[in-house]
Amino acid sequence: MTMMEKGNHSEVTEFILSGLTDRPELQVPLFVLFLLIYGITLLGNGGMILLITIDPRLQTPMYFFLSNLSFCDLCFSSILSPKMLLNFLAEKKSISFSACAVQMNLCIIFADVECLLLAVMAYDRYVAICNPLLYTVTMSRRLCKELVVGAYAVGLVDSVIETCFTFRLSYCSSNIINHFFCDIPPLLALSCSDTRINEIMMYVFMSCIIVSSLVTVLLSYVYIISTILQISSAEGRRKTISTCSFHLTAVVLLFGTLLFIFLRPPSSYSMDTDKMASLFYTLVIPVLNPLIYSLRNTEVKDAVRRAMNKLLTNS
Repeated sequence: MTMMEKGNHSEVTEFILSGLTDRPELQVPLFVLFLLIYGITLLGNGGMILLITIDPRLQTPMYFFLSNLSFCDLCFSSILSPKMLLNFLAEKKSISFSACAVQMNLCIIFADVECLLLAVMAYDRYVAICNPLLYTVTMSRRLCKELVVGAYAVGLVDSVIETCFTFRLSYCSSNIINHFFCDIPPLLALSCSDTRINEIMMYVFMSCIIVSSLVTVLLSYVYIISTILQISSAEGRRKTISTCSFHLTAVVLLFGTLLFIFLRPPSSYSMDTDKMASLFYTLVIPVLNPLIYSLRNTEVKDAVRRAMNKLLTNS
């Protein structure tokens, strides 16, 4: 364990990530599994961004937000997967103090942005369905860009504050993080400082972002459902519902996981359970999102066909 003398005790200068399991026989199979997941994540989200960029029919606010969601998922996975994959095969699963801080900072940014983008996308669907005549005016290109920049600004402020407060703590006992990445709860568990302020700050920030995003989603869909019920045509209702179904699926997956992690009673807290839930929202959801939006979205499937036909024609 790498330590640095400070006063009458030693300070940790690097951490060891325990990973998902310490069983040697599972390291290679898990490496192969998560390498496959990471590859699909890169291909799916990168392909979604490229498709939205090159297809003129997808140059709408909804797909602008979707391309940003795909970028967020791609970055989120790329922050964690390479180090995780390396650790499956490495004897020493260490991460430096500064690299741990950078990893935590970036993870908080993209976790916040993902929540806020889903809220923005719900608002976009509300305007499109409830006020269709004003949609192009309300959801202007400028407003769309401002909403995305605002999401990143909130994530940046949250990440800087939480990371600074976490790494101002003293780590003077064990340096083994019971996790596969540098997350706040396992680091607070290692600290020999008083972490009550950090815990309060973490729950306040996460509760505000999760709850405000979820309230925005719920209110938007209350109005959307009310509007759908007023549509007399069954076919019209079906088409309207289909435009929201993929977004609702992504919302349920992400917010269901986050609510389970951050809002469950402290008495039921388990680091191993937290690790599995974190795995789902950091690495599994980014690989599922492009599949959800492509397999259940007629416009995306049509855009894929057009791109393939154009490619075959040019070749």
